[in-house]
Amino acid sequence: MKKTLSILLAMAVLLFAGQAWAQSSIVVAQDDSPRMMNPHGDDSDAGLQYFANFFDGLLQRKGAEGTLAPALAVKWERVDPLSWKFWLRQGVTFHNGNPFTAEDVQFTFERLSNPEVSEFVNAGKSIDSITIHDDYTVTIKTKEPIPWFINNLHQTFIMDKEDTTTRDPGDVMVRPMGTGAYKFVEWVKGSYVKMEANENYWEGAPPIKKVEIRPITESSTRFAALVSGQVGMLTGVPVELYDQVKKNNQLEVVSKPARRSIFLALANTPGTPMADIRVRQAIYMAIDEDEIIEKVMRGQAAPAAQIPDQPTIGYVADLKRLPHDPEKAMQLLKEAGYEKGFAITLSGPNDRYIQDAKIIEAVAKYLAKVGITVTLDAKPKSIFFPEVNQGKLAFYLIGWFDGTFDMGRTYAKLAHTRDKERGFGELNGAGFSDPEMDALIESTMGMLDAKAREKALQDLNKMAMVDKITWIPLHYQMDIYAVRKDSNIAFQPRPDRWMIYKELSLK
Repeated sequence: MKKTLSILLAMAVLLFAGQAWAQSSIVVAQDDSPRMMNPHGDDSDAGLQYFANFFDGLLQRKGAEGTLAPALAVKWERVDPLSWKFWLRQGVTFHNGNPFTAEDVQFTFERLSNPEVSEFVNAGKSIDSITIHDDYTVTIKTKEPIPWFINNLHQTFIMDKEDTTTRDPGDVMVRPMGTGAYKFVEWVKGSYVKMEANENYWEGAPPIKKVEIRPITESSTRFAALVSGQVGMLTGVPVELYDQVKKNNQLEVVSKPARRSIFLALANTPGTPMADIRVRQAIYMAIDEDEIIEKVMRGQAAPAAQIPDQPTIGYVADLKRLPHDPEKAMQLLKEAGYEKGFAITLSGPNDRYIQDAKIIEAVAKYLAKVGITVTLDAKPKSIFFPEVNQGKLAFYLIGWFDGTFDMGRTYAKLAHTRDKERGFGELNGAGFSDPEMDALIESTMGMLDAKAREKALQDLNKMAMVDKITWIPLHYQMDIYAVRKDSNIAFQPRPDRWMIYKELSLK
C-alpha cells in the first residue's frame, strides 16, 4: 500500500512539474529571421531584436514608451561635448561565467570599426578614444559632438573580450555569448532559435523559462501555425488576415501604432524634373494616402506628415500633410514645364514592409492620373537595399524607424548630402542634396542646450517637409500581434517592435 501511494505521489509530482514547465515555456512565430548571431554584424531591426535577448548594452529601452534606462551602466554623465563617462554595473557575469568589466566595453567599441565583423563601422570610426579608469569606470570620447550618442547605446551590445578573441571567428558568428536575460541553446538557420532563461541575470530571472522562435516569413503559414496551436504567439499579423484573426475566439489581437514610417525618397538632381519643388509638390498631392490606408493597408495604418513619429526629439505636433489634390498637381506640373508629364522609375522592396509592393503599385496609378508615367521596379530586399546604399535609385519606397528617438540622427543619415569621410548621408540613397539643410543639420550637432537643439530640429523638420519636400511621407505602420488565449502570456508591444522575452509574463 505504501509503495503504491509513493508511486502515485511521484506521478503527481511529475505531472505538476510538467504542467509548470509547459506554462513557463512559449513558442513564437516571428516574421523575420536572424542572419547571424554576431551582435555587431547585423544592424537591422530583425537582427537586433534577437541579439537583445542574449546581450545587454550599456543602456536599454524599456516598456511601451521605450524609456532609456540603465543596463550594464548604472550611471552616465556627459563630461564635455565629446566625452561621456560611464559607471558600470558590478557583479555581472557573461553566460560562460566570465566577469563583465570595463575591458569588455573597450573591446566592444573598438570592434565596431572592423568592417569584417561589424555593420556599425561609422559608429566605431566616430570614437576618438576609450579610457579605462578602473574595472568599473570608463570614458568614451568621440571625434565630433554626437548629441544622440547616449540614445543609441541600447543597440550596441557588449561582448566578452576573452571569449570573442579566443573562440573561432566562425563560432562567434553562430553562438552568442552575452550577459543577457536568455542563454543560447540552439539555432537551426531557417527553422528555429531556442533559448533558456539566465537564472543569474542581474535584473532577475525572466518569468518565461524556455523560448523557441520559429521564423516563418510566409504570412498564411505563420497564421496556420498559430491557429493549429503549433505556436502560442505570432508577430506581424498580415493585414489581409487581420479580420480572420480578430474573429477567432481562440486568439487575442494586440496592436500598437508603429513608429516606423513608410515614405518615398526622391532625388533632386539638377536638370531632372524632381529638382523643381513644384514637381515634388505635385507628386505628393497626386497620391491619395487615405485610400492607400483604406484599401491597401485595410485600415491598419495612420497617415504621416513627417518621418519620425512622437516622442522623437524634433517632432512637430501640428505639421500637416499636403492635401490630396490631383487638379492642383497637374497645375503645378504645367507651371514647371511638364504639362505632358514625364517618365520615371519607382523602386521598392517586395518582401520587407507591410504591403510594400502593393503600395508602389497604388502610387504608380495615382501618378499616371496626373500624367507621370511610372515604371515599377519591385525587387527582393536582398537586392533593393544594396542598391539604395550604392545610390543607384532616384525614386523609391522605404521605411524608417530611428532607435535613438532623435531626429538629428535621422536627418544626418537620410537627408544630408553624402559625405563618406564625415559620416553624413550614408543612408541618403537618392542623393538628395541641399546646402541650406546641410548647414542646419550640422549646426545642431554641437548644441548642448536640449531645448535650443529641439527647437532647431523642429525648424529643420518644417524646412524639410514643407519648404523642400525632402521626402513624401505616406503612413505609419500598425504593429499587430496575435496570442493564443490558452498560452497565458501577457504581452505589451514595444515602440521599436523588438521581441524582448524578459518583458513577457504569465497571467
